[in-house]
Amino acid sequence: MECVFGMVGEGFAVVAADTSAVHSILVHKSNEDKIMVLDSHKLIAASGEPGDRVQFTEYIQKNVALYQFRNGIPLTTAAAANFTRGELATALRKNPYSVNILLAGYDKETGPSLYYIDYIATLHKVDKGAFGYGSYFSLSTMDRHYHSRMSVEEAIDLVDKCIIEIRSRLVVAPPNFVIKIVDKDGAREYAWRETVKDADVAAA
Repeated sequence: MECVFGMVGEGFAVVAADTSAVHSILVHKSNEDKIMVLDSHKLIAASGEPGDRVQFTEYIQKNVALYQFRNGIPLTTAAAANFTRGELATALRKNPYSVNILLAGYDKETGPSLYYIDYIATLHKVDKGAFGYGSYFSLSTMDRHYHSRMSVEEAIDLVDKCIIEIRSRLVVAPPNFVIKIVDKDGAREYAWRETVKDADVAAA
């Protein structure tokens, strides 16, 4: 029951994801961060099979860092999205990854952008996007309230509207969400929206 969604505003992009790690009917943890900081000005939010999600996003992160190390300049957001899409397409014919991605970034020349990449290597540049069961509710909420000139405060308010809608409509809604933002100042964590906290387990 994963929920990943994001949008582009005036000079920034914001992404949000649930933080539940589940398998079958079990919830293993409620603080799993599914949004990785790809580099100083990029975020990659992923949903899908936990092993594929972690392995693939780490693989992309290390290769983006390797490119910058070798060439002295970072990949643009568009280039990183196309590289990610290419790796998914290559794997699709061999050992496919069950992972869906929203890649957000900020470039000095072109500003903020958001890319939608699904598990069969479809790539689209979008203003707003979502994956998972939560997308049924978050997409309709964003269709109603989103506009391209949103301020950070308006975007966070819309993210909260989406979270409220998911929690109230989805039969097995995830309790916690993490929100991250990327703008000219870089990629960073913005806030958590928590209703359940994992209990601290005493050391044996």
